[in-house]
Amino acid sequence: MANHSQPLDEVFLALADPTRREVVRRLGRGPVSVGDLARPFPITLPSFMKHVRALEASGLIRTAKSGRVRTCTLNRERLAVVDDWLAEQRSLWEERTDRLENFLNEPQETS
Repeated sequence: MANHSQPLDEVFLALADPTRREVVRRLGRGPVSVGDLARPFPITLPSFMKHVRALEASGLIRTAKSGRVRTCTLNRERLAVVDDWLAEQRSLWEERTDRLENFLNEPQETS
């Protein structure tokens, strides 16, 4: 877990904002231009670009410019950092709840 700490922190920090989560959700359907991504949000394009840069810095998205159009693409491999962490947490808590269930189901000794 310790060796994944910085990438995990970067991804969670990027996903902490609802606008960025919505951008990631939208990019899950395929690449989109920045202009099309920004359209549904009630913010200026320069403000929206801050979100794009944050997602790009975290590695969650990649951008490519072709002429005057910048297109964003989701980096699905980067989401694996979160998936790995969640799998570790799920395993840890399943072990704990299994131990608790075993404890509760054991016959209790009376003195």
